[in-house]
Amino acid sequence: MSILDSVVIGAGQAGLSASFHLTRLGIGHVVLDGDTEPGGAWRHRWDALTMRDVHGVAELPGDTAPPRDDQRANLAVPAYFAAYERAHGLPVERPVRVDRVEDEDGVLVVRAGERRWRSRTLVNATGTWTHPFLPHYPGMETFVGEQLHTVDYPGPDHFLGMRVAVVGGGASAVQFLGALAPLTDTLWVTRREPVWRTDDFTPEAGAAAVALVERRVAEGLPPESVVSVTGLMLRPQEREAERLGAYAARRPMFERIEPDGLRWADGSFERVDAILWATGFRPAIAHLAPLRLRSAAGGIRLDRDGRGTAAVADPRIQLVGYGPSASTIGANRAGRSAATGVRRALAEASVRSR
Repeated sequence: MSILDSVVIGAGQAGLSASFHLTRLGIGHVVLDGDTEPGGAWRHRWDALTMRDVHGVAELPGDTAPPRDDQRANLAVPAYFAAYERAHGLPVERPVRVDRVEDEDGVLVVRAGERRWRSRTLVNATGTWTHPFLPHYPGMETFVGEQLHTVDYPGPDHFLGMRVAVVGGGASAVQFLGALAPLTDTLWVTRREPVWRTDDFTPEAGAAAVALVERRVAEGLPPESVVSVTGLMLRPQEREAERLGAYAARRPMFERIEPDGLRWADGSFERVDAILWATGFRPAIAHLAPLRLRSAAGGIRLDRDGRGTAAVADPRIQLVGYGPSASTIGANRAGRSAATGVRRALAEASVRSR
């Protein structure tokens, strides 16, 4: 079996960006995507989410971003990605669900069922969507209503006539309340007091937020999302929910879940018909476990004090869409950095082999 110069795992925004830059550098590679069609995580967003609602989709390298209009995001972005793959002839294979990556005598072996690819380097672009985080609370298995995570969100109309507890203190929870409160009864529950931004989100504020995430990655800690350190802001489409008091009526975390609702430590009880867990995601990197990239602190340290994409434990491995690059703009920049890192690793390997 021939040895590729690189394998990219994942064909979302970060993976496509990395493939574009690898192609420009003349580095032979393949992109392995677990979905049946282009679009990455965007294919699985709820129908009610439009391009006007999303935080923004940064343009892929050498292209322009899709318009901010009323198109469904789960159709518009996949169409954008598909056209980009065709226009640039990116070598995407799908569906390929990677099980694990191993090192065999200095060669990286990517395994997916009975299939395998051998490579000198690897760009991991698997993001977080396939690894939702669902905390456990006593009694949650006894709840007779519906429990859904962000990844399962069917859109606001599904909850008509229900009392819905939205659990989580991030941007997704704020958006869900914005969509649900005008239609049905809601209850907001968070572990910590929400932190709202009272100033404009300037480029300087964004850079400061990214720096905080970089610091964690540099120390080998599990990354937090960039959004988690920027604070919360309301968009125009959430002002009606604010007027209705959906955000002001926030409650701290409950102690346990009962068949028909939530019980707090002080004995108070709230009846709910559905629990929407807006509790975020974790990096989908279990397939990299055989490479032993994690630090003692539980995360993967990246080079350049957390600003780069190369794993400190093994510079053959580039991570994009991880830590500070887990945003649309960050993913594009990380794609270029990863391709440069691949070229550097290949050059160093060539020197050692002489």
